[in-house]
Amino acid sequence: MAAIKQYQVVISKLQGKVREDEENLTDLLNERARAGWSFEHASPLAQTRVMLVFVRQA
Repeated sequence: MAAIKQYQVVISKLQGKVREDEENLTDLLNERARAGWSFEHASPLAQTRVMLVFVRQA
């Protein structure tokens, strides 16, 4: 039987301030990692938004 995966999509709003955006994204990635999620993919949606996809085994 194949393992079932769960996906989580997060849309993060960027502030346009490099340091704050880096810190916020780092916090988001670390928070998801602690909860068992692995980063899968990122896509820009607009100048101020990015979509992040996480995955974990169900």
